[in-house]
Amino acid sequence: MISRRTLIAATAALPLATRATAQARPQTPWPPAEHVKLWPGPPPGAPNPLPRYAPEMSGNPADPELWLRGVVEPVIGVFRPERPDGRAVLSIPGGGYGFVSIENEGIDVARALNPQGITVFALAYRLPGEGWANRADVPLQDAQRAMRLIRANAARYAIDPTRLAALGFSAGGHLAAALTVGHADRIYAPIDAADRQSARPDATGLVYPVTRMSDPRTRGRSTDNLLGPTPAPETVTRYDTPPRVRADTPPLFIAHAMDDPAARVEESFAILAAARAANVPVEAHLFERGGHGFGARRAAEGTPPREWPHLFDLWLRQRFNRTAA
Repeated sequence: MISRRTLIAATAALPLATRATAQARPQTPWPPAEHVKLWPGPPPGAPNPLPRYAPEMSGNPADPELWLRGVVEPVIGVFRPERPDGRAVLSIPGGGYGFVSIENEGIDVARALNPQGITVFALAYRLPGEGWANRADVPLQDAQRAMRLIRANAARYAIDPTRLAALGFSAGGHLAAALTVGHADRIYAPIDAADRQSARPDATGLVYPVTRMSDPRTRGRSTDNLLGPTPAPETVTRYDTPPRVRADTPPLFIAHAMDDPAARVEESFAILAAARAANVPVEAHLFERGGHGFGARRAAEGTPPREWPHLFDLWLRQRFNRTAA
């Protein structure tokens, strides 16, 4: 991910007209009109005082996007297609577990997948380093709860609860992988009937994901932000996702650029190898170029990384036995 210092320097180097355009762009609205709070009261492990909610337009200075910090009331934003076909996706943005890239890897994902008939639920989850108890479990608590609420209300959303996929990006890819292998982990006390639903994805997409926590050669910001400075060994093991892949793990779709400088492609290699060893169905698309954070709409037109949403749609149709329109 790009550092704040790099962003400031990049902004200063932009032509004045470009800088003015970037600075004048209004903040992207969030949450959308249709959204669902995950927890009826305070989320598990709420600190006192609570984090300060701090949305901001950030990222590429020439084309800023909405980032969230200080999420106190995690929600799923609901994005419905004109012609729903029953398929649904929980989109889990990245941000190194230090912010939530809700526009690039949530709102834009809905814009790409809604025309294919897919209902998209974009997850704005709590961040582990903002004072919550049991920090490493906080994002997964929200992801599990989101899956259960979606299934409990499937009729309202005109979706098939047996055709609900997870789709994660970067650190959100790690969260999607953790949900995939740890959907049944008991990390919060059930609070209502929705918690009797399964949190298991029927399929999972991982786009330039982080997958490993235990390898010191790949330790980075996502690992430090999720686990903290002195994590218990059992916590590291639980969130190291490739070793937890089993024969009953949901099918996986992987998309990654070979030149990714932030989440190295070896992260995808690790979970791809684990899936093959466990005979889990897996499809992988490795792009020669594309870097990191291209989301659903930020890769250049006409380049291979721009096509992964189409490939994911075709893969989901095949997994869920639906024919292309």
